[in-house]
Formats: sequence, structure tokens, C-alpha cells
Amino acid sequence: MVKNLQKVFFPGTENEKHILKNVSLKVYDGDFISVIGNNGAGKSTLLNTIAGTLSADAGKIVLDNHNMVKRPVSYRARWMSRVFQDPKMGTAGDLSVAENLVLAQDHTNTFSLRRFRRVDRWNRYQELLKTLNMGLENRLETQVKYLSGGQRQALSLLMATLSKPKLLLLDEHTAALDPKTSRDVMDITREIVTHEGLTTMMITHKMSDALKYGNRLIMVQDGQIKLDVRGEEKQNLKSEDLVKLFQD
Repeated sequence: MVKNLQKVFFPGTENEKHILKNVSLKVYDGDFISVIGNNGAGKSTLLNTIAGTLSADAGKIVLDNHNMVKRPVSYRARWMSRVFQDPKMGTAGDLSVAENLVLAQDHTNTFSLRRFRRVDRWNRYQELLKTLNMGLENRLETQVKYLSGGQRQALSLLMATLSKPKLLLLDEHTAALDPKTSRDVMDITREIVTHEGLTTMMITHKMSDALKYGNRLIMVQDGQIKLDVRGEEKQNLKSEDLVKLFQD
């Protein structure tokens, strides 16, 4: 999916920083990849270049046979969804829970209150929200700004997956939550990703989450992929192994 990706900040100046150094990464359908790395290693830059909020200086980003590297975020949104670290980023606070879900489902179409009020859609949203186990099925008409951070992030996750994207990007999406809520949202994440068979890339600072969730783990260090393990090899990794790799 990613081939020979390069990103340089402040090129040709004394502040030049070569963040992504010829990064290549093949992603398989159904992969749930945890991405870890030190601060400044390049993991967030990698995600942002894939998402399109940063432009790559060279290389390819191919998804569903489309080269995305020169395409804007709006174009990539046909195939990609993203959940941000800040729960407020993925939802519209002044709209209701149901209106947010309609916007997410119809993000490529014109918003329609007629579709929003359809009984079959309303019932479906209630059933979907029940799976989150956060009581949101009873708050369809509540403005999202009145939800807790955990409820709002769980809603963001549901919204990001309604259209069954080819690639789901999770940008440290539990970092702003307390430990218990973080665990709850991570369990919801695993359930949705597994049930829908979504190809997912998750940036995280938490080694425990990187080890626990997903079938594949990637470590980014100094702008390159230092470690790429999957399956049984990933399952056998321990926190102390990752700490040692961070220190090498």
C-alpha cells in the first residue's frame, strides 16, 4: 500500500528534518496494525501522509488500486475513515447523536432530514448504538456536546465505520480518555474491527495496547520501519522486548 514514501520538513534550510525515509509497507485486507514509536520517530507523519493532511514528497500510497499520494483528503474519504485523539474532532457537537450518524452514513451525499426521520433508519441506529453498551441508544436526540468523552469517542468510532471503509485510521484515539474508558473504547474498537473485517492502522503510545490488540505490530524509528511482526511472532512479544528495541 505504501511504497518508498518520503517526507522532509523545512527542506533546504538549517531546520531540515527528514522524517519519513523511503518507507514501504504492504497492508493486507483485514490487517489490524498497531503502530508504535518514540516521539518524533515518524509514526504520526506516516499516518498523516496516508490520510492526506500532509503531502508526501515522494513515493506512492495505493488503496483499492487508486494512487492517493497527490489526492486531497476529501477524495481519500471515499475509501478511508479516521478517528482522532480528541473526541470532539470526529463529531458535530451541536447536532444530535442521530444527526451525526446520518452525516457519517451519507457523507458523500446531501444531508436530508427526511432520511434522518425514516423509522427503519432510526431503529437501525438504536440497534447499532446498543452494541456500544453506553446507553446511547436512548439518547438519539441528545446533542453530542452533552455526551461524556468516552461516549463521544465511541460514537466517533461507530461513525467512522458505518460506511465500511477500505482503511480505518485510528490516531491515538484513546489517549485523551481515563484508563477505564480507554479500555472500554479499545474493546469496542476490537469488536467493530473484527466483526466488520476492517483493515485498520492504529497509532498508539501504549505498549500494552499495541501488544494486546490487532494481528500485526509495527515499530517506527528514525523515519523507518524497524520492526514488523504478525501472528504468533507478535503474540510472543513482551513489553520488555519492545522496551529493549526502543533503547537500541
